Amino acid sequence: MADADAGHGIDHVRRVVSNAVLIGEQEFANMSIVLPAAWLHDCVVVPKNSPMRSQASSMAAERALEFLSKIEYPKELVPFIIHCIQAHSFSAKIVCETLEAKVVQDADRMEAIGAIGIARCLMTGGAMKQRLYDPEEPFPIRRPYQDSVQSVDHFFAKLLGLASTMQTDHGREIAMHRTAFMLQFLHELADEIGIDQACLQQALDASHHLR
Repeated sequence: MADADAGHGIDHVRRVVSNAVLIGEQEFANMSIVLPAAWLHDCVVVPKNSPMRSQASSMAAERALEFLSKIEYPKELVPFIIHCIQAHSFSAKIVCETLEAKVVQDADRMEAIGAIGIARCLMTGGAMKQRLYDPEEPFPIRRPYQDSVQSVDHFFAKLLGLASTMQTDHGREIAMHRTAFMLQFLHELADEIGIDQACLQQALDASHHLR
């Protein structure tokens, strides 16, 4: 993973594993499936802005299958691990068919929200040469989201809606707390850049994720 971007390196993987343990143990998932899937979910690196991004989880699943076969991991567990890896991705849009897949998906999505989510969003945006916000309209109200151009738009385009996609009760509880923190960040940002809080609220009200 030496070539991974700042938001998807080994530190990210370690946090996903920690999240998976936290959620999986609460949900009584099979950790012999959850842990390998969490460790291997990003074992193939595909840049966030690559046209191949939606195929990243399938590519990682293929690489994981090779590795699990090589180390002679119990064969009866391997298909479930592979499904977890394939289904974790937001862009792949693969339905989670097992509790363990739901745990791994929640553990990965949890990385995109809260303090870590804010940091990763801005790190990735900086690496992609994005500006922080649109100086003419910092929060999208009348204009469409442009999260490939300015990082703050990504909160409205995706991040604020992730809590509603959580598949486990424990994951949803944590996600709601982290989403509240992101909202606090946006309110503070509005104050610091001199934007009326009403404008931010308009953008939040306009966001289909929060309706």
